[in-house]
Amino acid sequence: MFKWFRHTALDPLAVSMAGAKLGDRVLVVGCGDPRLIAALAAKAGLSGRACAVDESEKLTAEAGRVALKEGVLIETSTAPPYALGFEGDWFDLVVLRTAGTRDRQSRSAVAQEAWRLLRPGGRCVIIDTLTGGGVASIFGGEARRSPEAAAETIDMLKDQGFVAVRTLAEREGLRFIEGVKKNS
Repeated sequence: MFKWFRHTALDPLAVSMAGAKLGDRVLVVGCGDPRLIAALAAKAGLSGRACAVDESEKLTAEAGRVALKEGVLIETSTAPPYALGFEGDWFDLVVLRTAGTRDRQSRSAVAQEAWRLLRPGGRCVIIDTLTGGGVASIFGGEARRSPEAAAETIDMLKDQGFVAVRTLAEREGLRFIEGVKKNS
């Protein structure tokens, strides 16, 4: 089979659930999963834009290294997840993966920043790890496995103004929650 038709390890469930498309402007907040970032950048393609931000310079450097190895373009930067230096109302998709926030106030600040950055009709997808580690840290660790934790995350997104907020799925140790920025 031709190389450009190959399916790689960069085609995980998380990429499908995020729903990135060719030409999308994608932002991943949290660089703890660099292969996911590279895979989302591959979906956005050269006609889109892929950015990744983390508080850790080490993690942003690793995300850039993996993207280069996979032959995709991403822009990485180091910043707190609640104060990202991008123009508002611009991204089509914001993925919150490993932003490292634990308390409700910090989680709300990250969701508020995602709201600010999304264009009307844009989507925020939270990929929460249910088996410990990863995004379990974004929403409180082991306790995040419960249905109550999912309901709390859904309520938090609704409080920020997201609509059509729902749990998409719980598969392969991950929970996927999405919300849409309401059109004006």
